[in-house]
Amino acid sequence: MSKATPATRALDRAGVAYARHVYDYAPMPGRIGLQAAAELGVEPGQVFKTLMVLVDGRALCAVLPSDREASLKLLARAASGKTAQMMPPAEAERATGYKVGGISPLGQRRPAPVLVEACALDLDQMFVNGGQRGLQIRLAPRDLIKASGAQTAAFT
Repeated sequence: MSKATPATRALDRAGVAYARHVYDYAPMPGRIGLQAAAELGVEPGQVFKTLMVLVDGRALCAVLPSDREASLKLLARAASGKTAQMMPPAEAERATGYKVGGISPLGQRRPAPVLVEACALDLDQMFVNGGQRGLQIRLAPRDLIKASGAQTAAFT
């Protein structure tokens, strides 16, 4: 596993404190964040998943707890759009430069606006993907928001 990824380099440039956590990546489809939480020994609500979404045809990066589901209607509304749909996996990989299962909201090839589920602000620390399968980054939610230029909204 690389010591540096585009995501960790983005955090370094932003001067954000974070910790790397490596785990054995072997999830069942749709359960990547839940598997990461189990491997790391933390609550699923602390491990946030990254979803690439199209809102009115424009890319959006949604970050939400791994034990919750996003409401596409609420995501569209939060992004001042009318409709939202999941981005096809191959398109998400091309846009972000990351493989599905390793998509980070940080350091994307073509950065998309980032929307973080507002419940993150209730946490002292959260985990997000570090840009590789099997790599999670632990950091303060406000630091993720600062480093990614994210907005927050309730969309679960």
